[in-house]
Amino acid sequence: MNDTTSHYPKAILFDLLTALLDSWTLWNESAGSPDKGRIWRAEYLKLTYECGEYVDYETLVQRAARNVGLQQGAADALRRNWRTLQVWNGANEALERLQPHCKLAVVTNCSIALGHEAASILPIHWDVIVTAEEAGFYKPNARPYLLALDKLGIEANDAAFAAGSSYDMLGTAPLGLRTYWHNRIGLAPVEGSMAPDIESPTLDALPDWARRFGTTS
Repeated sequence: MNDTTSHYPKAILFDLLTALLDSWTLWNESAGSPDKGRIWRAEYLKLTYECGEYVDYETLVQRAARNVGLQQGAADALRRNWRTLQVWNGANEALERLQPHCKLAVVTNCSIALGHEAASILPIHWDVIVTAEEAGFYKPNARPYLLALDKLGIEANDAAFAAGSSYDMLGTAPLGLRTYWHNRIGLAPVEGSMAPDIESPTLDALPDWARRFGTTS
């Protein structure tokens, strides 16, 4: 007999700047073109993965720009236009559907100030917002995820994660955080990352996936 009773996780943790917000467009416009923006963003992601322990976010953004031959103005433009970050289509709807059923949290790789500023773009109440600066380490180090879970008072097996990059799966899989990868722009998985429960170019399936979190058949 199938058990079809809805059973949501106690909390869903979200990557903010890729899973919920379109930071790609901001980086591309700040760099001057989509090609330059992609290269710059890829270098930044590589630097955060390699450094682990927190280094000032804006310093890393500037370092990545220099490494790929961009001028200082690119990093300045990124900070100046931070509030123009756009919400992905479907993000607000998914969050509104989930909020009555579970706690919602952000785990994001940036400074405290920029993380809270970006999270406020989404018109919902966040139960917890954790940044790399607060945790002292960048994802996929375990500390940012664990700090969010500790603040929520929830074990990893009672929570889920919505990722925007496969780098997150390097951190969520060892912790036992079941993961939905919102792969909006069709990125290839990074080497060594575990497959998510679901990979989708939209967030449309997230609420129904969460609703079946504890369902057995």
